[in-house]
Amino acid sequence: MQRTIQGAYTLPSPVRLCAGALAAMLAMTGGGARADDGPGWTFGGFGTVGVARNSDRQADYTSTVLKAGGVGYSRTWSPHLDSRLGAQLGLTASKQWSGVVQVISEQGLEGNYRPIVEWAYIKYQATPNLSLRFGRIAVPIFLAADYRKVGYAYTWARTPVELYGGVPLTNSDGVDLSYRWNMGGIKHVDQVFYGRHDMKVVDTSRLHVRKLAGLSHSAEYGALSGRVSLLTAELTLDIARPLFDGFRQFGPQGGAIAEQFDVDHKRVDFLSLGLNYDPGNWFVMAEIGRRNTRSYLGRNTGMYASAGYRFDNVTPYLSYAQVRANTPTTHPGLPGLARLPAPLAAAGAALNAQLGSILTSIPVQQTFSAGVRWDLMPSVAFKLQADRVRPKHNSRGSMIMVQPGFQSGRAITVTSATLDFVF
Repeated sequence: MQRTIQGAYTLPSPVRLCAGALAAMLAMTGGGARADDGPGWTFGGFGTVGVARNSDRQADYTSTVLKAGGVGYSRTWSPHLDSRLGAQLGLTASKQWSGVVQVISEQGLEGNYRPIVEWAYIKYQATPNLSLRFGRIAVPIFLAADYRKVGYAYTWARTPVELYGGVPLTNSDGVDLSYRWNMGGIKHVDQVFYGRHDMKVVDTSRLHVRKLAGLSHSAEYGALSGRVSLLTAELTLDIARPLFDGFRQFGPQGGAIAEQFDVDHKRVDFLSLGLNYDPGNWFVMAEIGRRNTRSYLGRNTGMYASAGYRFDNVTPYLSYAQVRANTPTTHPGLPGLARLPAPLAAAGAALNAQLGSILTSIPVQQTFSAGVRWDLMPSVAFKLQADRVRPKHNSRGSMIMVQPGFQSGRAITVTSATLDFVF
């Protein structure tokens, strides 16, 4: 997905250009901390040390499909669900020019914690209200877009997977333009963005995200804040290509199935809306998002609602989240197999079974969560959370590594403990 600056592998070109420019900025600052009236740099970091347990041993519960594993089948207890470490370097060359590099270490698809470049961008502040960024930038969707990896910044153990799991992509290589304005006491931010993203999935399979474009509007009025975002992109994912090449061998009917479900230059659209009301002692928030992928990844709607009350440094909270499919999660596959010779009929049946299996990955799930956050000190928080998760309608929901004994519709319990910190 991302590539480190030195040694083992090469950075994508936009990030490499930003890295060179940021190095030049650092040289301009003279290596000192930032002064209020001149160039300088800042450094900080964040992290989460977590452990989770799944009551079901027939599948792994995971927070994102971009992890190698989860908790449940592969291991009863796991630190990989939420644990991560991040560091961020900010550089300022002048009032107009600045830059940020953020590096994160968390479990990836290869099962290791090799650091990745999450952000690496140059920012030009054209006016006090208008700014342009170039490089690797956070995708500005969801309320938690700017701090999605920073566990300390939100109340829960993790962002709700029923919604945030629908768009696991957190950054893109490209540009964005932001404009801030005020009207009637309401603070507004409009943001447009364009970019791309490439990543290795498994073995030689890759995900290509092209023509990733969208806009986001954020507003804040006192204790009330909200964001609406629209994203569109072109996806190519070749992990299931052999399956659809097999369907194409069965003539026009098989070709139609392949065209319907294969992720080959398919357009994906995502629309989300979120609101948060936080007057201080308590909070209530909700988000909803609709995704349309025009492929076996499916169309669905995810949402959550959450509320909590702060008793000094202790905050108990409750949440409900769900995701439902807006497209069938089953398909009859190739028809008329009984009329074919036995070898072809067997091959067709195998293809139909594999298609049925991947369609169960279209998430249909609901989760009730209860937890408590304890702020031990201004920069450290301890959280306990229990999730009652129920995949439904033959879907495996947010489960991976599903075993034959897994039963959709049966509730499982995921318990988590995390220690979040910033420095």
